[in-house]
Amino acid sequence: MEALKGVETVSQLASRFDVHPTMAHQWKRALLGGASGVFERSRRKAPEGDEKRGKDLHAKIGKLAVVPIFWPESSKPWTGK
Repeated sequence: MEALKGVETVSQLASRFDVHPTMAHQWKRALLGGASGVFERSRRKAPEGDEKRGKDLHAKIGKLAVVPIFWPESSKPWTGK
C-alpha cells in the first residue's frame, strides 16, 4: 500500500521494510493487476474440477453410510473378563 501512495520510492520502502526491491515491485504489480477484481459484480464460477471432486466425495460418503461394516469377533475391545 505504501508503494501505491508514491510518497517513497520502492527502493526506499524495500529498505525500510527489509525486503528485496524486486519483491516490493512484484507485490505492487500484483496488487495493481488484481485490484480490479475486488470491484467486479459478477460471481466467478467454481472450477469444474472442484465440482466434480465434490460430487465424487459425496458419492463416496453415501456408499460408506449404506455399506454395513462387520467387525470380526477378535477386533472387539478387551473388557478384562
